[in-house]
Amino acid sequence: MFHSRDPMYKDPVGAVEEGVPVHFRITLPRELSASAAQLVMEQEGVGTQRLDMFWCGMNGEDREWWECHYTPSAPGLYFYHFEARTCRGSLRLARGFSGEAVSGGMSRWQMTVYSQKLSTPEWLEGGIFYQIFPDRFARSGTPKESLPAGRTLHEDWYEQPVWKPNEQGKVTNSDFFGGDLKGIREKLPYLKKLGVTCIYCNPIFESHSNHRYDTADYSRIDPLLGTEQDFSELCEAAKGLGIRIILDGVFSHTGSDSVYFNREGRYPEPGAYQSQESPYSSWYSFHSWPEAYDCWWNFDTLPNVRETDSSYDGYVNGENGIVRKWLRAGASGWRLDVADELPDAFIDHLAEAAKAEKKDALVLGEVWEDASNKSAYGVRRRYLLGGQLDAVMNYPFRDAIFGFLLGSDPRHFAEIVENLVENYPAQCLHLMMNHIGTHDTERALTVLGGEPSGGRGREWQSAQHLSPEQRALGKQRLKLASLIQYFLPGVPCLYYGDEAGMEGYRDPFNRACYPWGREDQELLHWYETLGALRTGQKDILSRGGYRTVLADGNLLAFERFAAVGEKRESLLLLINRSDCSQSIPPLPLPEEPGSPLLGEPLKPLGVLPPFGFSLTRFSQPLQPESE
Repeated sequence: MFHSRDPMYKDPVGAVEEGVPVHFRITLPRELSASAAQLVMEQEGVGTQRLDMFWCGMNGEDREWWECHYTPSAPGLYFYHFEARTCRGSLRLARGFSGEAVSGGMSRWQMTVYSQKLSTPEWLEGGIFYQIFPDRFARSGTPKESLPAGRTLHEDWYEQPVWKPNEQGKVTNSDFFGGDLKGIREKLPYLKKLGVTCIYCNPIFESHSNHRYDTADYSRIDPLLGTEQDFSELCEAAKGLGIRIILDGVFSHTGSDSVYFNREGRYPEPGAYQSQESPYSSWYSFHSWPEAYDCWWNFDTLPNVRETDSSYDGYVNGENGIVRKWLRAGASGWRLDVADELPDAFIDHLAEAAKAEKKDALVLGEVWEDASNKSAYGVRRRYLLGGQLDAVMNYPFRDAIFGFLLGSDPRHFAEIVENLVENYPAQCLHLMMNHIGTHDTERALTVLGGEPSGGRGREWQSAQHLSPEQRALGKQRLKLASLIQYFLPGVPCLYYGDEAGMEGYRDPFNRACYPWGREDQELLHWYETLGALRTGQKDILSRGGYRTVLADGNLLAFERFAAVGEKRESLLLLINRSDCSQSIPPLPLPEEPGSPLLGEPLKPLGVLPPFGFSLTRFSQPLQPESE
C-alpha cells in the first residue's frame, strides 16, 4: 500500500531539502471502496497538517492510486501516516518493518528535512579513515626529555599497558609508551599503502594521562608527542601524500590537573580550583567552592565546563580560539568528543568557526545512535540538519555488521543500514565514519573470534588471548566484516593495528602498541587489497546509492550503484557468514555478465564456500527510470 523507500510511493526517497516538493502515493484495494484519503504530517514542535489525497487512477484491476504533494517549509523532523475513509470505516496506514505500510498500528514514518545551507566537504568522499591513539602507534626515537611529573615511560614497546590500581586503589593511566608525531610522520608511506586519506588522531594536547581526554592545555601539543612545529610538519607531509588530519576536540570537560582548573597545583597561575578570581572561574559550576563541582560522569579528575559561558565559548570558538588555531596549524577538521553533551549553541559556534577558517573543514561528532532523531537530556538534536555536524561516528553500522556475522537475522542488518540511508541527508551519509572498532570498544578480532567478556573485569580480560582456533575463526570473520565495512555508504575507519591482527578486550587492552615487525601479514595484505579496491571503485562509492538484494539465512547481498556518464555502474557484494557452503538463490542481476573483483566469481545458482564472498562490478545502459 505504501513503501517509504520506493520512489513509486515517495519521491524523492530519504531525507529532503527544505522547500523541495515530495510526491506521496498510496495504493488501496478497490474492495475497500475508499471515498477519501489523507496524508497526516506532523512537523515536530510546530503542528500537524492534514492533506487531502486525490484519486488518480487504477493500479491494475483491483487497486487504485491516491496521491498528493507536500512541501516542507523548514528544516526539522517530520512524522507522517495515512488515513482513508472506506466502506469498512476509517483505515490507518502506519509504518511497518522496512518502511512498508501496515493496517492499524501507531508507528509513523520519519522524514528528515535539512537546510538549504547544508554543505559538507567533498574531499573525504570515497576515502578511508585511519584512527591513531598517539601514544601507542609509532615512536620516532626522539629522546623524551623533561618528562612531566607523575608520568612513567615504558622501555618495552610490546609489553601490556598498566591496568592494575596503584597503592591508593586508583588506575591513573599515567604510563606512557612514547608514541609521537614524528613517529606518525615516518609511517605515512605505510598509511598511504593502505589507501588512507584521512587520519583521525585521538587527543594530542597537553594532558597527564595516556588517553589525553583530561586536557591540561588546549593551546599546547603534549610534550611527549612533540611540538606545534612537529604537528604542522606532519600535516604538510601528509598533505603531500593526499592524506588529511582531523583532531579530537574534548570540549565538554577539562582535566582537574590543568592550566584552567589546577587542582593539583602543577601550574604557576591560579586556576578555578585555587581562586574565584581566576580568569577561568566562570568556566566551571561549583556547588561549594572549591571541593564540590560538576564533573564528567562523577570523575572528579574531569570537571565539566559551562560551554555556553562567553569566556569559554570565545576561548574555543573565537577568531583566535582553539578551533581556528589548530586548523591554521594544518588540521583539516575536528571530531567532537561526547557531542551529546555539547549544547546546540556551542556546536553552532564551533561549526561556524571551523568553516570560517577553512570552508571545507570537517566537523564530525561522537554519536552512538541514529543521529537524525537523537534526543539528549530532553532535547531533540539537530546535528545533521545544517550548520552543525557534517557526519558522525557510525556505531549502528558496527552493530549491524557484528550482529550479522555472529548469527542474528540478516534482515536486521538490512533494516539498520536502510533506516540510516533513509534518515540521513545524502551529503552526510557519504561522510559517516564507519568503524568496527575504536579506543572505546573491544578489538574487532576479539569480538569476532573470542569469548564474550560478559562484564568480567580487568583481571580476566588481561589474561585472555585468542586460541589458534579462535584466532583463525576471528580472522575469517574479520575479513568479511571489513569487506562489508569498506563497501557500505560512508567512509570506513580502520582502528590502528586491526590490520596487523591486534587483539584485546576493553580499555586498556584495546590500546596496546602497534606491533611493528610482528604484524599478521595475511591480514595486512588483505587490508591493502581492500584499500586499493575502494580507491579503484571511487566513482561508485563516493556518492553511490545502496540497495539490499538478499538478506536470508546465512547469506547477505547488497548493491552500491551510481550513474557514471551514460552507464549505470554497480557493485554487488555477496557474503556467506557460515562455516558451511551455501547455495546461491536466484538474484536480480543484469543480463550482461559482471566483472569479478574479489572472491568467488558470481555464478547464478552457484555455491559460496564457507565464509566465502563475491564482489562483482556490473555496467549497463542508464535507464530513464533508474534509481
